[in-house]
Amino acid sequence: MNKLASIFIIVIAFTSINVFASADVDKGEALAITCISCHGVHGNSVVAAFPKLAGQGEGYLLKQLQDFKSNTRQDAIMKGIVASLTDNDMENLAAYFSKQTITQGITVKSVNIDLGKKLYRGGNKSKSITACIACHGPTGSGIPSAKFPALTYQNATYIAKQLINFRQYAYNTQMDTSAPERSNDYEGMMRNITKHLSNAEIEAVSQYISRLN
Repeated sequence: MNKLASIFIIVIAFTSINVFASADVDKGEALAITCISCHGVHGNSVVAAFPKLAGQGEGYLLKQLQDFKSNTRQDAIMKGIVASLTDNDMENLAAYFSKQTITQGITVKSVNIDLGKKLYRGGNKSKSITACIACHGPTGSGIPSAKFPALTYQNATYIAKQLINFRQYAYNTQMDTSAPERSNDYEGMMRNITKHLSNAEIEAVSQYISRLN
């Protein structure tokens, strides 16, 4: 079975069990006031290092908030933010941000966009790098039912940071170090891909992704 077929099966499995609780968008909007300083008005961050939340899949957003709450995904700022949130609060926030419209991301021009496009659309078979398009789609819309995030117009600096954090997991495992890492991806999918990426490839694909629409 090839990797794309495996991913398809994973998507179907997720879809069959993915049931969202009802949420209140208005209550989510009220709670989102505390998120503006980092994530911007309506979830459109103008700070390159912070993610845009507007238009992100509701299930993915909820999972990330829950992971921050349980410390499965570690971030000092978010740990403090989610500490007082209830399950309903997180559901309402996820619902609110998922209904917002994302604006164009923050990019730079001095990067190898052709390399980024090649990696995103075709991967790199020789390095066992699966194409990003398989899970995130041709325009970066993601697969909400599988909780695969949308990447459309996401800030390039934030994307690069997350890819590096996923890659760091492999480094920590190999070198017995404890640098900041991210490991809350399903079945280690992102960790397995990013461990083969160079810094130049991460920068290129991050900049390419930030232009998707």
